[in-house]
Amino acid sequence: MTDLSRYIRQQRYPPIGEDGQRKLAASRALVVGCGALGTVIANTLVRGGVGFTRIVDRDFVELSNLQRQVLFDEDDIAADLPKAVAAANKLRRINSQVEIESIVADVTPSNVLELVRDVQVIVDGTDNFETRYLLNDVSVHENIPWVYGGCIGAEGQSMTILPGETPCLRCLMTDPPPPGSTPTCDTAGVLAPIVNVVASIEAIEAMKILSGNRSAISRSLTVIDLWENRLRLINMNKLRDEVDCDCCKDRKFLWLSGQRASQSAILCGRQAVQLSPPGALAMSLDQMAEKLSGLGTVTRNRYLLRLAVEHYLITLFPDGRAIVGGTDDIAEARTVYARYFGV
Repeated sequence: MTDLSRYIRQQRYPPIGEDGQRKLAASRALVVGCGALGTVIANTLVRGGVGFTRIVDRDFVELSNLQRQVLFDEDDIAADLPKAVAAANKLRRINSQVEIESIVADVTPSNVLELVRDVQVIVDGTDNFETRYLLNDVSVHENIPWVYGGCIGAEGQSMTILPGETPCLRCLMTDPPPPGSTPTCDTAGVLAPIVNVVASIEAIEAMKILSGNRSAISRSLTVIDLWENRLRLINMNKLRDEVDCDCCKDRKFLWLSGQRASQSAILCGRQAVQLSPPGALAMSLDQMAEKLSGLGTVTRNRYLLRLAVEHYLITLFPDGRAIVGGTDDIAEARTVYARYFGV
């Protein structure tokens, strides 16, 4: 039986109580993305006693992350650790009573159904709309609540989606904004306090769901500007009835089916492109290290291989996915990938 004494302050809040705490202990959550938002979310859920947290992230820890990504430190950078692994290592030292699963992968139409198969809530820690639209599709398809969140500069927003009850993300935004039409953390920056606020809102919404407090879930889009000290709650109650949503009304799952999926993405906050070859690839990092030796500086661990060559820093994962640093041009990144990996 789970020892609940460590959660006594949380239990004394009446809407949680011992019954809600036991529900949390038996619950399962998926955190997609373990950067700025995801580290705060995962940290809060694990400390709060969520029994199982699956953390999925495609990236590795870098120096610029430490300004706002609360589970990482300089040792993680020195060890070339993927974010999901570094976060899980830290969280297991925080709470040994709960289970934490770390998965180093990009979330795609080919793996998202497996990732959500046994969870009761999906929490958004991503930095791109394509993944959010995929999460929205799988949420509605599988009838799993999810919590959307995003921030840039000193502004942020969050919305909780309960399939069949509330509007989904595509009710609010039919399509992702065109590339280059919205600011990114690379162009506008991002402040740690807004990350902490938005992620905390996401985490409490997830905890409401998992503790059995569904009636307390927000039915509003929450928009915050910390620099201007503004908070807006936009009522979403009528939106689902007012729009003809392809996703939650017509059940057209364009992102889940792969019709709207891409194989590349410019990574937010740095000059780098992620490339994901079509189909499943299984690369031996040992063999690839041998192949690349002499072409540049090669380092590797069990999770990734890194090649520093010319002005590029290329990080290769066992599934064939790569992050090409040193360019934000997708065509150039593909050329570099083909040059050194022949795929």
